[in-house]
Amino acid sequence: MSTAPPTTLVLGATGFLGRWLVLELLGRGEPTAAAIRPGTARDRELRHWLRAHGADDRPLTTVAADLTLPGLGITPEDDARLAEVRDVHNLAALFRFGLDRATAHTANVDGALTALHWAAGRPNLRRLVHVSGYRVGRDTTPRHPLPPAETDTLYARLGAYEASKRLGDAAVRVTADRLGVPLTTVNPSTVIGHSITGEAGQYLGLAALVRQLWSGRLPLLPGTARTFVPVVAIDHLARFLAAVPNHDTDPAHTHTVLDPATPPLPDLITLLANHLGVRPPRGRIPVGIVRRLPRSLTGADPETLTFLSEDRYDTTSADHLAHSANLHHPPVSDLLRRWATRLVADNFGAPTPS
Repeated sequence: MSTAPPTTLVLGATGFLGRWLVLELLGRGEPTAAAIRPGTARDRELRHWLRAHGADDRPLTTVAADLTLPGLGITPEDDARLAEVRDVHNLAALFRFGLDRATAHTANVDGALTALHWAAGRPNLRRLVHVSGYRVGRDTTPRHPLPPAETDTLYARLGAYEASKRLGDAAVRVTADRLGVPLTTVNPSTVIGHSITGEAGQYLGLAALVRQLWSGRLPLLPGTARTFVPVVAIDHLARFLAAVPNHDTDPAHTHTVLDPATPPLPDLITLLANHLGVRPPRGRIPVGIVRRLPRSLTGADPETLTFLSEDRYDTTSADHLAHSANLHHPPVSDLLRRWATRLVADNFGAPTPS
């Protein structure tokens, strides 16, 4: 079959969110290119996953790219195949706790800027969509670069992952403005499973807390009665991202995407405990105390504790776009139950014994 030149490039296409976005774009008939790491079997794996989820992968173009290299390391031949690209979605990032600072900074700051500079060179660029996180991007006057002392303090206070995401968000926003690149930053909350099947494929963060609950190792819940860890369904977020370039027209937009109906964390965990038939935590423990206890006792990664906050988030712009695109969050209680069921069925991502 004849394949139209791709008009959208997805960086990070083989990741948790990237593959769902590619699935959504192909379902919409959008000529799409997926960037994969050079020298891997990710092309075959991605196409297998897409076919298993009902997609026709024949119109998909794949190109090798590396965010650590100038120009993404894209060959002249592949660059020519991407000549018609007008929308670039950068979903490439390292989401892992316990990263060292250099690794996190290279991927989430330097890599984000490399993607931006590549997008800036597209002759037909309509929009760069940069995905970050819901606890970043709230500053109205981002600064980049920060003085070294401030950068050191940020990494010491937040840990490598969250600090690098905050720095990367600011770097992209400042540089895009300087270069005149149309930019939308999308800051999703905790991304959980598919609204119908519960399928997730990611087992960090809140999923790790559910695993402790399931295994009976969550006697006390960190936080307060108002601790808020909002969620969003993976398929809702994929549809939102796909809609962004058709709806955002100003030079810069920022959207925080989460379901404000997410219950406070204690109620969320109780809901899941009842659903899974396990005992809920007997009480709560302040986050400050958890920080001072040995990790071997709490089972909590210190970097995850910064996410246990009572903060609430402004979703006005995201809600406006969702309304314009006729998008609606699925019922959050049903979403949480289906996700938890699937987490248990998938053994929280642990390899199946041979």
